[in-house]
Amino acid sequence: MFAVIKTGGKQYKVQSGDMLRVERLAADAGETVQFNEVLMLGGDSPVVGSPMVEDAGVQAEVVDQIKGDKVIHFVKRRRKHSSKRTKGHRQKLTLVKIGEIMASGAGKSGAKAAIGTGSVSAAAVEAIEANAAAKFDAAKPVKKTKAEKKAAAPAAEKPAKAKAAAVEGADDLSKISGVGPVIVGKLHGEGITTFAQIAEWTEADVEAIEEKLSFKGRVGREDWIAQAKELSKG
Repeated sequence: MFAVIKTGGKQYKVQSGDMLRVERLAADAGETVQFNEVLMLGGDSPVVGSPMVEDAGVQAEVVDQIKGDKVIHFVKRRRKHSSKRTKGHRQKLTLVKIGEIMASGAGKSGAKAAIGTGSVSAAAVEAIEANAAAKFDAAKPVKKTKAEKKAAAPAAEKPAKAKAAAVEGADDLSKISGVGPVIVGKLHGEGITTFAQIAEWTEADVEAIEEKLSFKGRVGREDWIAQAKELSKG
């Protein structure tokens, strides 16, 4: 029997006993974790999820926390006085040994969920969660009486004013080379409005933001963090 699981934005086909290198998990060596995002179960009676197989899971033992092979990338920026940058990177990985593949009962197994560590800082998480909660509340239908509708009619411009107030005090992120109006809007949507926030990004923050906004490697290529540090001084 085999399973297709998803973790760290990647998919893996696994069988019991396989040794697997996955994106860094928040677990120590010797711990047992459970992958709950199962896309497919294979064998005599294959099951394909839509998108996930309900109540299925794959348990694995954490063998070690390791790093991948060193990758060197060289960046040369056009029309920027021959600006160059060479940087090495070793991806943080977790080595796991696949154990039991459960077609059902994963929710009651009590095993620790396999959660990745590639998350943004606590402040960024709070801002993203607050933004998501605000969007959810705004999407909920609210029934109003005729009197409330009449009272709300003259104040039709209030949402626009509230939106303007929300970005009041924000820095002009478009001053960073490579950041246009569309990216500024996306960054605001993630709660990032100042140069100081970008200047404090860690490597994990950069990976998470690039994955969320779908521009892999752009922060490093354009050196946003160094630019933000200079702009925040001004």
